[in-house]
Amino acid sequence: MKFIDYVEIEIAAGNGGHGCVAFHTEKFVPKGGPDGGDGGRGGDIVAVADPHLTTLLDYRYQRKYKAQNGQPGSGRLRTGKSGEDTVLRLPVGTIIKDAESDEVIYDLDKPHVRTSLAKGGRGGRGNAFFKSPTNQTPRTAQNGRPGVALNLALELKLLADVGLVGLPNAGKSTILASFSAARPKIADYPFTTLKPNLGIVKLREFKSCVMADIPGLIEGAADGKGLGHQFLRHIQRTGLLIYVIDVNEIDITGTFEVLKQELENFDPHLVTRPYLAVITKIDTVSESDLKDVSKDLPDEYIPLSAVSRQGAREFIEAIEKKLDQRRA
Repeated sequence: MKFIDYVEIEIAAGNGGHGCVAFHTEKFVPKGGPDGGDGGRGGDIVAVADPHLTTLLDYRYQRKYKAQNGQPGSGRLRTGKSGEDTVLRLPVGTIIKDAESDEVIYDLDKPHVRTSLAKGGRGGRGNAFFKSPTNQTPRTAQNGRPGVALNLALELKLLADVGLVGLPNAGKSTILASFSAARPKIADYPFTTLKPNLGIVKLREFKSCVMADIPGLIEGAADGKGLGHQFLRHIQRTGLLIYVIDVNEIDITGTFEVLKQELENFDPHLVTRPYLAVITKIDTVSESDLKDVSKDLPDEYIPLSAVSRQGAREFIEAIEKKLDQRRA
């Protein structure tokens, strides 16, 4: 499923170091001549597509990026040290645009691709460079050139890892709010969710996934009922589907089949997608009632309460296992 994440940043490559004015001085060498070295080149601003990143969140908090300046040259023809590049690690799928002209500079559409966004300034020439037969003792050197500065717009077209599928009020938004920092609107009336909500769910240390809460699906959605095609277009690009079913449904397996049938009616490939089935709101029934419900269900159904966090560990572990299998 595609989401747009957008942020504007300012970047500036490093300035080149200044050239040096110096003359060789050594005992018994009265006319050593000019030996001022060149300045170092300024660092570039480089973008790299990192497959482990899923949002532009970090770039919302830091908007300005500057590469290191080159060092000035020095005597004995020593060139100044070049400035270090500043590397912007961006999610795969990030489109980099000039914020003023809206022109696309680069599309990071493949993992690990690398591109230079702003070139560092060239170092200035030292006075040794200007020595000539007619100018044996030049006392001038060049200043370093300034690095390129740009205002950029970063637009991420993101592929969600996990999509929550269910009837209206099945508890999808509550799951997203419980397991991520997202705060979708939650209420007890149909179609609370009118557009997809997105959250980052932590699976374990340094490992996360993008979870999407999709608008509620009703029988006949493939024919345009309810949010119909608007919903189903969103779900087409989601990697793992999680069927969310309220434990209070009269026929849980029947509801599961209705959801699958609607997906198949719209796009037969959707039912071949990896999936999990989750029985939610189990905190609203007694333990004995939950046992009665569970005994007739296949083992693949995961009981979960997003409110009390009962079943949370099993839920996260199942997501991680499915995603690992898919990536492998």
